[in-house]
Amino acid sequence: MSDNKTPSNALAKDSIESIQASFEEKGYICNTHIATAIFLSQSLGKPILVEGPPGVGKTELAKATSDWMQKPLIRLQCYEGLDESKALYEWKYGKQLLYTQVLKDKLNNIVSKADTLESSIDSLDSFDDIFFSEKFLEPRPLLKAINSEKGSVLLIDEIDKSDDEFEAFLLERLSDYQISIPEIGTIKGKVKPIVFLTSNNTREIGDALKRRCIHLYIPFPDSHLEEKIINSRVPKIHKDLQRQLVTFVQNLRNLDLKKLPSVSETIDWARALVLLNVKVLEPEIVRETLNILLKFQSDIDTSDPEIDSIIEISKK
Repeated sequence: MSDNKTPSNALAKDSIESIQASFEEKGYICNTHIATAIFLSQSLGKPILVEGPPGVGKTELAKATSDWMQKPLIRLQCYEGLDESKALYEWKYGKQLLYTQVLKDKLNNIVSKADTLESSIDSLDSFDDIFFSEKFLEPRPLLKAINSEKGSVLLIDEIDKSDDEFEAFLLERLSDYQISIPEIGTIKGKVKPIVFLTSNNTREIGDALKRRCIHLYIPFPDSHLEEKIINSRVPKIHKDLQRQLVTFVQNLRNLDLKKLPSVSETIDWARALVLLNVKVLEPEIVRETLNILLKFQSDIDTSDPEIDSIIEISKK
């Protein structure tokens, strides 16, 4: 029988494992599924659309990639009403006005030497290219990422908070990675940026944008992965407390809560318990610090009757 593992398959596996190990060195614990998505994004040159509940590490993935690749992270925070000028570029009107004041005497001299109104306009027209040149251009995240000499990691955060119109505009920009500025011309990047789009699923992302991207869904981690994350981010935590804490949170997520505790909140809770010198979970300390895990009083009230039994489970 021939070996089904071809050299290319072995190389891909080694690359994925290398990515996973490198991320772990940088403090971002990820599974093979995430590392594979990063590998494919690099190989195919496609953006990654990262979806999942808030606080599972979507934004941190882009930051970890930036750190790993030693490329600058450029972040575009999306919100309702975000338009092209905030994402692409703006003109530095204040600087243009100041420059006009500096040239006032020279402009007056030019106009005074003109014989007619038409010749004055022609003379002033020669200054148009000065005022609308790159020195008066204020690049915004998309232009910064495309124009980066050595490449960059572009994070388009919470794309689901933007409008459908901006999503369509973004789709066009991701198709060719170039920007046309009427006064200057077309700016095309030398190095294609590594692009992450994140979504908390507050609205459905359009099919056209999804087709353009590699889709990656990051759920809440299982207990084994969450323990590794806590161990990486809170190394001073007692091992028994680490296991109990993760088991407690895992069971807490099974309750009917308005907002389930995220990984980032688990990390915050672990740090708080270490600060309070807690060695094992007890009902009193859990109730006193539960507001770090749960952000709604209704969720705290819902979980309160279950705390004792969940602690007993976590100690087994």
